[in-house]
Amino acid sequence: MNLPVRLLPEAQEEFDRAADWYAGYGADLARDFVARVGAVVRRIAASPRIHAVVYRDVRKSVVPRFPFVVLYREEASEVIVVSVFHTSRDPSEWQSRLN
Repeated sequence: MNLPVRLLPEAQEEFDRAADWYAGYGADLARDFVARVGAVVRRIAASPRIHAVVYRDVRKSVVPRFPFVVLYREEASEVIVVSVFHTSRDPSEWQSRLN
């Protein structure tokens, strides 16, 4: 059973900004990024507990080929994506959203 997935507005903004950035280097690269993040999100929806907890109740899934992770938490009826996070950034950026 797949849980519905909801991106926090900040996570959606990060995702959109990254996709736009990759589009500047080619439509194929942007499509690949979007597809790989989509595959990660679908895998999370199907098995939200597959990844380890990295902070409080937040789990992390690595986006293949790209320096991004999807950070999410499982709730009773949905999965909430907290961040689509570039791995070079300071983790306190997304952690502050949880306080």
